[in-house]
Amino acid sequence: MNPVELNPALRPPDGMPRPVAPPATTSPEGPAFGQVLDVTFSKHASQRVQRRGLSLDRPTLERLDDALSRAAAKGARDTVVLLGDVAFVCSVPNRTVITAVGRDQLRDHVFTNIDSAVFS
Repeated sequence: MNPVELNPALRPPDGMPRPVAPPATTSPEGPAFGQVLDVTFSKHASQRVQRRGLSLDRPTLERLDDALSRAAAKGARDTVVLLGDVAFVCSVPNRTVITAVGRDQLRDHVFTNIDSAVFS
């Protein structure tokens, strides 16, 4: 792998050290999982996912990440993302899942204080 070359025309002022290229952040297996997706789960959401036995495999998280990106593009702030049998209530600007509701809990459930819904 070739090191990153810095533009020689961009010189620091005299006496200042020359900038050094940052080290590579990917491993030979690829980037770390957290570097690929930009979605976090609140403590409450993590507890709900675990307690309700909801499946959060990589394809599901990728769909959630995509849904939040689409909601952000439309200016959404608080959204419900429906992925199959699971509903995620999310803060779009923070890209944070606030809570998760499985199929069994969706019946007679009311979502409040949301401005959008994404079906994915």
